[in-house]
Amino acid sequence: MKYISTRGGMEPASFSAILLEGLATDGGLVIPESVPRVTREQLEAWRPLSYPELATEILGLFATDIPRDDLAAMCRAAYSAENFASEAVVPLTPLGGGLTLVGLSEGPTLAFKDMAMQFLGQALEYVLARNDRALNIVGATSGDTGSAAEYALRGKDGIAVFMLSPQGRMSDFQRAQMYSLMDDNIHNIAVEGVFDDCQNLMKALFADLDFKRAHDLGAVNSVNLGRVTAQCVYYFWAWLRASDGLDAAARERFEVSFTVPSGNFGNIFSGFLAKSMGLPVRRLVLAANENNVLDEFFRTGVYTPRGAADTFATSSPSMDISKASNLERFVFELLGRDPERLSAAWRELDGTGRIDLSAEQPRFEQEFGVQSGSSTHADRVATIRSVFESDGVLIDPHTADGVKVAREHVEPGTPMLVLETAKPAKFPEIVLEATGERIGIPERLSGLLELPQRVTEMRDDEAELRAFIAERAVRR
Repeated sequence: MKYISTRGGMEPASFSAILLEGLATDGGLVIPESVPRVTREQLEAWRPLSYPELATEILGLFATDIPRDDLAAMCRAAYSAENFASEAVVPLTPLGGGLTLVGLSEGPTLAFKDMAMQFLGQALEYVLARNDRALNIVGATSGDTGSAAEYALRGKDGIAVFMLSPQGRMSDFQRAQMYSLMDDNIHNIAVEGVFDDCQNLMKALFADLDFKRAHDLGAVNSVNLGRVTAQCVYYFWAWLRASDGLDAAARERFEVSFTVPSGNFGNIFSGFLAKSMGLPVRRLVLAANENNVLDEFFRTGVYTPRGAADTFATSSPSMDISKASNLERFVFELLGRDPERLSAAWRELDGTGRIDLSAEQPRFEQEFGVQSGSSTHADRVATIRSVFESDGVLIDPHTADGVKVAREHVEPGTPMLVLETAKPAKFPEIVLEATGERIGIPERLSGLLELPQRVTEMRDDEAELRAFIAERAVRR
């Protein structure tokens, strides 16, 4: 299996190589040269597997340059009982109204980002050791990516992490998880502005190939295809668990839909990739908050990212994103995997601030099965309250965005699986507002908010960031 760029300017590369690059060398995003296919027979053969075993099988379709025994060891380490509180790793919880919650918050930082990041931490250390290389991770986070990356990479040999986050735009819990880490290889940088400013700084550094190579820069944001492929696993797992107990004939006909709270389009693109591989998925429903640029795109075909001044600070802050990096991968598929058409679309975006693909919009649902919807603070509060009252389950505000939109897209006879985003304990204020319940921090994280914190505040200044990284980068 080889990997190419959406923009056509990168020589085909191995899985190990693209893990270290993050972005493609031509500034595009990395994608598989061809999507591996999975048959119904393979799905049935995978049914009895544990989560680490299933991860080995699916990631083995992508990481063909890594020996299977080594990959299996990485997956066992990533999805161990030490890292994940649930024995199932990803438990499924039935809700009313035809919905099922896919539990993705059992990891060390209580967020779905752990699902991919724990594997990525294992894989990066493995590849670096075998190539005698160092890697300086530059990332941008709107809430959960940062802590998941830092917990997965803290203390790893040959790796440093430089994580950009927007000042004042995350919850107290999210800040505490990141800023309380005192490991020498972890550097938290709070940038004046919003998440998109952080992401733009990161992209500017990666676009400068001389700087990138001189300082061995890499990415763990969802632009890194290693994360996207690792996230595919829980889509397969959820389909298998949802179809457990059905007879063979019923399983042959069985389809599900997924609703995915989405800001940067990485998680739902993993579902799109799983569907493209042959997983029986009827619909992929994108759920946005008030920063509903993606919802507007999927309803109209016109993509118009917003600037910092027009990006709302909401009660589902991890989705406060107005320029979705991973959308480029979907547009590449939409445009027939044609790098020239993709590059022309992105030149249009740079020149006019928008991409008009309204002529293609009917294909979004008809051909690719993608729908969308959005949610407000009032919707989140009402949804958290209703799920708690009807099912006795507390959900976080991002998951509430998903449940609200999912309810609008349920089809009779097709189970709707909603991907959980995080534990509600990370957002106690909105849970209290919705239910009157005061929820504490899980015992394994007790005392987190009282820990000392270390963070560097920085202007939205590329030169200042370059100097900071150059001084602290690790080298072999």
